[in-house]
Amino acid sequence: MNPVDIIQGDSPIILGLPHSCGYLPEDIRAKLNTSGQVLADTDWHVHRLYDGLLPGATTVRARFHRYVIDANRSPDDASLYPGQNTTGLVPLTDFDGEPIWTEAPGPEEIAERKARFHAPYHAALAAEIERVRAKHGVAILYDCHSIRSEIPFLFEGRLPDFNIGTNMGASCDPRIEAAAREVVEATGLSWAVNGRFKGGWTTRHYGQPALGVHAIQMELAQSTHLVTETPPFDYDEGKAEALRDPLREILVRLAALAPMLLAE
Repeated sequence: MNPVDIIQGDSPIILGLPHSCGYLPEDIRAKLNTSGQVLADTDWHVHRLYDGLLPGATTVRARFHRYVIDANRSPDDASLYPGQNTTGLVPLTDFDGEPIWTEAPGPEEIAERKARFHAPYHAALAAEIERVRAKHGVAILYDCHSIRSEIPFLFEGRLPDFNIGTNMGASCDPRIEAAAREVVEATGLSWAVNGRFKGGWTTRHYGQPALGVHAIQMELAQSTHLVTETPPFDYDEGKAEALRDPLREILVRLAALAPMLLAE
């Protein structure tokens, strides 16, 4: 199978979708235990949530589940949040800290998954970033994520509805962060900037403003667009339509901002 879906557009915006697919090869799925096979840590319906919001946006979507290998982790498996609970390049537990494998993958299998899935996804993403930057002089990578709003293993309390990550401002021009913040502030919903989620490896790796590549991550609490955050994780049309309006506004603002970044 092709590990990545690419839709090329003519906008300066690239949407990254590393976690929105539930596909696992059967040989890998068979090694998951009962809890793992629920796939609770999927970014449920995020591709649907963003579909069509910005005509002309490029999309790069991983076609494999994060339990195969996490496309938003460093290939050397360095922790994104040293000292805090998190999951690695190939997760051994779910977000609740519970084991997910009956037979955990060893080093050779992990290396094979990196070559088969992780590397092609990032080769495609890097190629699209370069294509867009060559066309516009600048590229803005907007990494699309969602997560359950309450996960005690990962964070205390309830997660804000909108979680903007820019690696503490290092991954993009401050006007990009400000534009996203202004939109979410106006919704009246809860939000945070560089809170529990500061941007994953994708945001941190590709976000190089001095080179004309800006990256921002949006982590949405799944309570904003799911009927329930438990199986079957159904999409809530009413919630989602209300959420799509501010998400569309963010993307429109970032696309309009892109030409202004060229002089920097």
